[in-house]
Amino acid sequence: MVAWTAVGLTSMPLFYFQHDLTWLTNTAVWLKGPIERGLNLVMDMFVANFSWAFGAISWLLSWPLTELQGMLQWLPWSVTLVAFTLVGFAAAGCRLAIFTAASLFYMVATGYWQESMNTLALVGVAAPLAAGVGFGMGVLGYRSGVARRVLIICLDLMQTVPAFSYLVPLLLLFGFGPVVGLIASAIYACPPMVRNVMHGLASVPSALVESGEMSGATRWQSFWWVRVPAALPQIMVGVNQTIMATLSMVIIASVIGGFNDIGWEVLSTMRKAQFGQSLMSGMVIALMAMILDRISAGFASHVRSTVNTPTVSRSNALAASALLLLALFAASMLFPAMRQWPSEWRVYPAAQINDFLSYTVSRYGWVFAEIKQIVNFCILLPLKIGWLRLFDATGYTISPVNQAAYWVAVLCAMLLASFAWKGRGAVLVALVAAACFFGLTNIPWPVLFMVVGVAAWQAGGVGTAGFSLAGMSFILMTGLWGPAMLSLYLCAAAVALSFVVGGALGALAASNDRFSAFIRPVNDTLQTIPQFVYLIPVIFLFQVGDFSALIAIVAFSIVPMIRYTEHGIRSIDHEISEAAIGMGCSTLQKRFQIDLPIASPAIMLGLNQTIMYALSMLVIAALVGTRDLGQSVYIALTNADTGAALTTGFSIAIIGMVADRIIQAWAKKRQRQLGLQEIRSA
Repeated sequence: MVAWTAVGLTSMPLFYFQHDLTWLTNTAVWLKGPIERGLNLVMDMFVANFSWAFGAISWLLSWPLTELQGMLQWLPWSVTLVAFTLVGFAAAGCRLAIFTAASLFYMVATGYWQESMNTLALVGVAAPLAAGVGFGMGVLGYRSGVARRVLIICLDLMQTVPAFSYLVPLLLLFGFGPVVGLIASAIYACPPMVRNVMHGLASVPSALVESGEMSGATRWQSFWWVRVPAALPQIMVGVNQTIMATLSMVIIASVIGGFNDIGWEVLSTMRKAQFGQSLMSGMVIALMAMILDRISAGFASHVRSTVNTPTVSRSNALAASALLLLALFAASMLFPAMRQWPSEWRVYPAAQINDFLSYTVSRYGWVFAEIKQIVNFCILLPLKIGWLRLFDATGYTISPVNQAAYWVAVLCAMLLASFAWKGRGAVLVALVAAACFFGLTNIPWPVLFMVVGVAAWQAGGVGTAGFSLAGMSFILMTGLWGPAMLSLYLCAAAVALSFVVGGALGALAASNDRFSAFIRPVNDTLQTIPQFVYLIPVIFLFQVGDFSALIAIVAFSIVPMIRYTEHGIRSIDHEISEAAIGMGCSTLQKRFQIDLPIASPAIMLGLNQTIMYALSMLVIAALVGTRDLGQSVYIALTNADTGAALTTGFSIAIIGMVADRIIQAWAKKRQRQLGLQEIRSA
C-alpha cells in the first residue's frame, strides 16, 4: 500500500496542472519518423534484392493451391458432400455426420458452393503448411532452450500483432493474389501448432522414454516411435487450433487475395450494406468452421482413446466408402443435378432477410437506440473523456462542492473495499474512480506509467516492471499514445463487461450441469465464428460507432472468461467444498469466500485470454468507425506504409504483452500462495 499511496500523492499535482503543462498530454514523437522511415528503407532494400526469391516461393505455392481448387471444383457436389459426411461419421458418429451433410447442403442450395470450395482449397493448403512449419519449430523449441526462449517471444508477437500489420510487407514481397492470403493465413495459424508441439513433447513421461531406450531404441527411434506418438493427442489439439486459425483469416486474406472465395463474398456484401447477403455468406464460414472444428476435434479424441478400431473393420469401412463415392460419381454423370446444382433450384432468401431486418429495426429501432445511448453515457463516454468533460459537453458544470462530494464517496468506497478485499480492493476502487472522473484519454502519461509500473513490479518483480515501462515508452515516443489510449478505453470497457458477464455465466455453469450443457455448444459456436462475421448483425442493428465495436468485441472475447471460470470452480477439491458446507457456510458465502478466491488463478488466466481476444478484435472493429490503433493500421495498409503498419502493430502487441506478463505473473504468484498446481487450458 505504500507504493500505491505514493502513486496517488504524486498523481494529484499532475492532474491539477495538466492543462498548464502541455507535455503531460501532448506526447512527444521523437521516434516516430526515424522508426517508420528506417523500416520502410529496410523493406525497400529487401524487396529490391530478394523479390526474385519470394516470387519463386509464390509460384511454388500457387501450384498446390491451383490444383486443389481445380479438383474441388471438378468433383460433383454430391460426391464431396457424401465424402465429408463419411469423414464426419468416422470422426464423431451420426450426429456430426448429419450436421455436416446439412451444412454442406446449405452451401449447395444457397448457391455458395463454388466460393466455399475455393475457401476450402485455401484452408487445405495453408493449414498443412502452418502445421508442418509449426511442428518443425516446435521440435526445435523443445530440443533447444535458447530456441525455445526466442520462439516464445516471436510467438507472443505473432499472436498479438494484428494480421493487417504484416499484410503490407507481404504485399510488397509476394504481390497481389491468392498466394498472399495463403501465406498470411499460414503465418497467423502457425503459433498454436508450435506451442502445442513444445508442450506435448515436454509432457511425455520420462519413464516412457527410458523404457524405449532400455529396449534398444536409438535417439531418432526414441523420438519418432516413443515421444511423438505419446505427444500425439496434444499435437492434434494444435492441428485443430491451426485449422480454426486458418479459417478465421479467410475474410482478412480476401482483402489482399483477389480470390473468389466466401471471404470475398462476405466482405463485398458488407461494403454494399447488403445485410441479408452478408448473413447468408457469413453463415457459410461459420458452418465450415464448425465442421472442420468438430471433425479435427473428433479425430484428436480418437488419438487419446486407448481403444483402437480393428484393422479389418477399418479396411472394410474404407472400401465400402470408396465404392459408395465411385457409385455417386457415376450417377452424377447420368444426372446433371447431382454434378452441378441447377440455378433455378437455388434457395436464396436474402431479400426476405433484408425485409425482416428492416421491419425489426423500423419497429424496435428505438429499443436499440435507447440501449446504445444508455451504454454510451453511462459506460463508454465516462471511461473515454470522463465525467468532467461529459458534463461540460452537455452544458452542465460540476461545482467544486460536487467534485469534493464525489471524492469523499470514493474514499468511503475505498474504506469498505479495504475491509472486504484488503488493500487491493481500495486500489481498484481508486483506479476506476479516477478513470471515470478524468477519462482514460485525459490521464497524464506519467500517471499511467506509475500505475502500470507499480502493478507490474508487485506482480512479477523488477523484470516485469522494466519490460512494461519499456513497452509503454515505445508507444509514447512513436506518437501513438493518443490512439493507444482510445484502444485502451474500448478494450477496458469490453474486458470489464466480459469479465462480469462471463464470470457470472461461468459460475452458474459450474453449479448447474444443465446450464453447463446448454452454454457449452454456445461457447463452441462463438469461438468458431470468424471475427468479421460478428460485425454483420452489429452494424445493422446499431450502425457504426464505439458501441457497435464494443458489442462485437464482447461477443468475441467473452468465451474464455466463461470457460476458465467454470473450469476453475469445478477444479476445486471436493473436500474443501464439503468442509465449507460442514462449517455452516451458506451458498453465497461458499461461492464468494471459498470458491472464487481458490479459483482466482484460473479466472485471471481467463481474463488474460479475454484481453488477448479483445485486442485481436480491435483492428476488425475499426471497420465500424473507431479511431484507435486499429484505424491507424487500416490507414497504413491503404497507403502501403510498412513502417506505420509495423509500428502500430507493435504498439497493439505491446499492450497485449504487458497485460499478459502482469496477469501471468500474478496468477503464478497466487498459485504458489494457494499451493495449487499449474493451470492448463480449459
